[in-house]
Amino acid sequence: MTALPAPPALRLATLDDEAAIDALMKASTRALFPAFYDAAQTESSAEHIASVDRMLIEDRTYYVAEVEGELVACGGWSLRDKLYTGSGATSGDVRLLDPATEPARVRAMFVRADWTRRGLGTAILAACEAAARAKGFRTLALMATLPGVPLYQHYGFRVGEHEDVTMPDGVAVSCAAMEKPIN
Repeated sequence: MTALPAPPALRLATLDDEAAIDALMKASTRALFPAFYDAAQTESSAEHIASVDRMLIEDRTYYVAEVEGELVACGGWSLRDKLYTGSGATSGDVRLLDPATEPARVRAMFVRADWTRRGLGTAILAACEAAARAKGFRTLALMATLPGVPLYQHYGFRVGEHEDVTMPDGVAVSCAAMEKPIN
């Protein structure tokens, strides 16, 4: 009789996970984005969106789901004024948000294609929400790429505006601004 794999374990990411997170992000993007974006948009997203933001790991606000030593999902939240990785590097990116008046930012959610629809994204969102609540935040906000919109809507996020986000290489990627009150 073959043993079943252990269930995924959710934990805070460490800097030692950086290469594995980067590989997971890029593989997830290349596997899941073609159902929503063309080849140029997918490749641009793999280059400019699917990249590790070390500040999230250093702030201890970034999670990974691991099965038998392999990362199968990642995502987190930020207490800083940066909505998404591709938004560029500005001095405001390090500014701490005011939990009383500004939403915490959900950031960099990726699931390996063979692990989608198993509750990993929901588990990461729940961990993010609990941690943001503990820091005094009352709202979560994010900029979703189209593959993530169904997950976020299922979790209770509401779509605000749709907008095209132009990557550094000039490729525009359709996204949705979303928010959710923290329960």
